[in-house]
Amino acid sequence: MQGLDEIFGAEGPLARALADFRARPGQLQLAEAVSRALQDSGWLVAEAGTGIGKTFAYLVPALLSGLRVIISTGTRTLQDQLFHRDLPLLARALGRPATVALLKGRANYLCRERLLRLPAELPLEHGAGDVQAARIRSWSGATVEGDLAELPELPDGHPLRERITSTRDSCTGTRCAEYARCHVFAARRRAAEADVVVVNHHLLLADLALKEEGWGDILPGADAVIMDEAHQLPELAAQFFGQQFGSRGVEQLLSDLPALLLQNGFDVDSLAAAEPALRRALQQAQHCAADAGPAGQRLAWENGLGAFDRAAGALVTALCDLADALTALGGGEALAQAARRAGSLAGDLDALLEARPDAGARLIVPGVHAFSCQLLPFEVGGKLRPVLQAHARSWIFTSATLAIAGDFTHFIARLGLAGCCGTLAVESPFDYQRQALLYTPSGMPDPASPHYADATVETAAELVELAQGGAFVLFTSHRALQYSARALRKRWGEGAARYRVLVQGESPREQLLREFREHGDAVLLGTASFREGVDVPGSALRLVVIDRLPFASPEDPLVRARLARAREQGGDPFTEFQLPEAAILLRQGVGRLIRGEQDRGVVAILDPRLTGKGYGRRLLASLPPLRQTRDLAEVRAMLVLSRGDAARRRA
Repeated sequence: MQGLDEIFGAEGPLARALADFRARPGQLQLAEAVSRALQDSGWLVAEAGTGIGKTFAYLVPALLSGLRVIISTGTRTLQDQLFHRDLPLLARALGRPATVALLKGRANYLCRERLLRLPAELPLEHGAGDVQAARIRSWSGATVEGDLAELPELPDGHPLRERITSTRDSCTGTRCAEYARCHVFAARRRAAEADVVVVNHHLLLADLALKEEGWGDILPGADAVIMDEAHQLPELAAQFFGQQFGSRGVEQLLSDLPALLLQNGFDVDSLAAAEPALRRALQQAQHCAADAGPAGQRLAWENGLGAFDRAAGALVTALCDLADALTALGGGEALAQAARRAGSLAGDLDALLEARPDAGARLIVPGVHAFSCQLLPFEVGGKLRPVLQAHARSWIFTSATLAIAGDFTHFIARLGLAGCCGTLAVESPFDYQRQALLYTPSGMPDPASPHYADATVETAAELVELAQGGAFVLFTSHRALQYSARALRKRWGEGAARYRVLVQGESPREQLLREFREHGDAVLLGTASFREGVDVPGSALRLVVIDRLPFASPEDPLVRARLARAREQGGDPFTEFQLPEAAILLRQGVGRLIRGEQDRGVVAILDPRLTGKGYGRRLLASLPPLRQTRDLAEVRAMLVLSRGDAARRRA
């Protein structure tokens, strides 16, 4: 069998299979570390700089290991790339065919049983709803996997999706009449028989959290788990190992009840007392949540939300009463399942009401027609580590941004991995000194100044004009994004005739990126969602402007609670939490610029604190080794070169 040095060599199978393949020592180094961890049942935290070829570096050892491996990603885009492109390509190149399965969460698969109930739940006799339902029914008869990604007209957030998918609470499992044709369980069976299973972090963490409670087994048993985009894990783990309640769960239960009653031989008014009481309690809780603050904004539960407390308590009582009424009907398994759903929802909300102050940050998020509540633990490592140890033998965590200036302490501490994992940092092969320039303009006001927003717009506009487009302008807040979008469009003419201006929120993210790549000289204005998981190699992106250092807002109730907790424990919340988190986010933004060996351009960080504050040195040390300047003439010269690259590629 070929060794890894041959496989990743200049004349190996990967070079023969890929026209643009280059042998990279860093890629081989990472692959060897992953291989050792798989063979020795080890745990590894590995940072791989941009351009290393990280995915191949872990996929090749996984395919060669002979082990059953789960690969988890932070984004659906990477999940689909691994399953549909990278794994088939590598299996052919290596001559090592493997059974590979793609597994998503329930909300991604059609529930046939709920589709059968759709006419009873929605007024679909006419209009767009009827047309949409007809398309879904036609597709349901032809689809093999039942993956709603096959229906582009039904994107995430479409109201019909939750009507035709199941939840863990609503699913009756083997008791369902459609179980033999169930897409969710078919996907799980394929995963159970596969050598490699590709999932996402949400599904994996949900399963691990359920296993902690003694319930979960969504994912098949595996010898090893490789987690790419692992920098997302600390925040995601806090969600899954905390407690959650969403009013949409109650709405869905109420929506299901009429059809469930009729199917089991009861009149729709059989719950004449309990069901209307629950509707009233839900409406009152929604009203109190809406009064508490703006839709979509996280609020600290403890800040004078007594009215919501009382309404939530009444909602718990109404859910319990409904569970008792359903049980009293004695209508068979479907109604018993509905009673369990009501009891589970009541238990979730009651646990949040009774949570101790030191258990975590208790939050409410009002919505336009709904609300959610969360308890996010301050520390997840103590819960996560024993769950990891109880399952797969090898755990590999990798990303381009895990360390702070080569130090993994922050990431390891947040996940509770101290003392049980090895670490590896592989630097990017790119020549940043030649390819990129870091511009820190002089004369910018302090970010707290009322003049900062206008100074940001002016400086960003001058840079975009020097680059003649081909720019990302990244903001730390939606307010700054919208202000700048209006100002830039006014400067460049209504409709932005001079530059194609793309603004986050005005179109879906993938559509904006596609338009940006195809145009070649566009300007994209975005926030956090464009700092990571965005790959625009080539001259279409030659300028990245970052408005501020990405410190989490101290006004955010979760951040405020974590800072208070750190102070209570005698720590320094700025150096232990805020600064490391900002360093990682800043690296992600800077990392958008150079994605290939031929890329060139400028990163401009407008915040004067980067060079004017002592902590700025630590932030700078965490970035790639870009050449720094305050000289606009140097910026102009670099942008002239990158514009020339753009012109040559178009020619």
